[in-house]
Amino acid sequence: MSWVWLIVVGAVVGALGRLLHPGREPMGFLMTIGIGIVSLVVAGIIFSGFWAFVVGVIVAVILVYFFAREEEHPAV
Repeated sequence: MSWVWLIVVGAVVGALGRLLHPGREPMGFLMTIGIGIVSLVVAGIIFSGFWAFVVGVIVAVILVYFFAREEEHPAV
């Protein structure tokens, strides 16, 4: 998979993860792309094709949840 393709699909997966997570997220577009790329890499290691996309969106929702919690309540 090329890097450009990974960034583009990562942005889509990150945006879908952000849309499917209820509530307001205090993170920017670059963080959304980063979460999408990380979730696609994790999903790509486990699955391939369409299932990698589906699992990537699920992982993105989970990562958005954890990053949104950390932004609201940072560790001391």
